[in-house]
Amino acid sequence: MLQYSFEDMKKMNRAQLGNMVPLELFRTIRLIGLNQGLPMGGKATTLTIGRKIGESLPVQNLDELLQLFEELKIGVPRIVYRDEHKINIAVDDCFCKGLPELGEQMICDLEGAILEGAMSKIMGRKIPIREIKCNASGHEHCEYEIRL
Repeated sequence: MLQYSFEDMKKMNRAQLGNMVPLELFRTIRLIGLNQGLPMGGKATTLTIGRKIGESLPVQNLDELLQLFEELKIGVPRIVYRDEHKINIAVDDCFCKGLPELGEQMICDLEGAILEGAMSKIMGRKIPIREIKCNASGHEHCEYEIRL
């Protein structure tokens, strides 16, 4: 079976349209296609996809992961809490910034799963991560809790 790598994703040959697609398209795929089009809001699918993406990222430590997160324009991450058992990462300017609020629903599970896959690869064991704040539910930023 053919499999692509993260390095393959950097190869582009779009002379007219270049290497960018509108945020509206990404949001449409995520929130209408996956979230509204699949059972249980597509959560199992986005978690599986996100973890696989995270595992494929060329990062060796948390600093590299946070830098790549921003370079890929996923959001602007920053550590807001850290101890020996837990790290909380806030993500400003996340893809959901500016969308109408959805009550308590959090929609950035893909981004958390990307962090989870990458951190699990870095640490060499399963690292659970959960979204605890989301712009779409009225919070000032999206935030993820990483359990070490």
